[in-house]
Amino acid sequence: MSARRLVASPALWVGALFVALLLGMPQLAPVFAWAFPGARPPVFDRGSFAELFLSHAGLVLAASLAASLAGVGLAVFVTRPAGRDFRALVDTLATVGQTFPPAAVLALAVPALGFGPRPTIAALFLYGILPVLENAVAGLEGVPAAVRDAAEGMGLSPWQRLRDIELPLAAPVILAGIRVSVTIAIGTATIGSTVGALTLGTPIFDGLAANKIPFVIQGAVLVALFAILTDMLFARLELRLRPPGAAAPTADRETH
Repeated sequence: MSARRLVASPALWVGALFVALLLGMPQLAPVFAWAFPGARPPVFDRGSFAELFLSHAGLVLAASLAASLAGVGLAVFVTRPAGRDFRALVDTLATVGQTFPPAAVLALAVPALGFGPRPTIAALFLYGILPVLENAVAGLEGVPAAVRDAAEGMGLSPWQRLRDIELPLAAPVILAGIRVSVTIAIGTATIGSTVGALTLGTPIFDGLAANKIPFVIQGAVLVALFAILTDMLFARLELRLRPPGAAAPTADRETH
């Protein structure tokens, strides 16, 4: 990528703004004090925003990694002859997991897992598995039959066909599902603060509880920028994986 294209990249500007606010939010205290004279302190001070971000990102990473591995693994299983009979059951369970409200998952998970990050990860996992599963199934089933027949004619084993042919061809569609899953997790992780997890939602809920609007704005802006930046980076990765002239994956088109 040329220097001019790099400078013109929206992801670069969004990333720069995100880092600047993440590290420099305390320096904006005079601005918030002027805009909201009744707020004391004008900037969230129970912890650094960098610390909140690292904790937030860690929760999203753990849950999204688990959801991606489970989603792709289940998709491979139900698209093989041995697992086709379980297709409807797996789809139903994944759909129920996403439609179940995250707050309800937290309420049920806290007695078993305790307060902190673990119930949050459980809720994010259940919420994030469906997009990965749906796209992985679509990607694997979208591999042309002629390609499968050619691979079989070359004497490749089922495992070799999956590893060398099907997964590489399905990768852009799978990545589109992971992209949706991760973006959802970034926004949903904020509710983890209600059960003791440190996230960028902590200033939001503290601000709502204490009627401090600056806290809400600070947390919400950082969460939004985090989600936008992550989505942009996934979009760039999808472009690299997509074959020349190929159409955008379904999840990619829907998110735009």
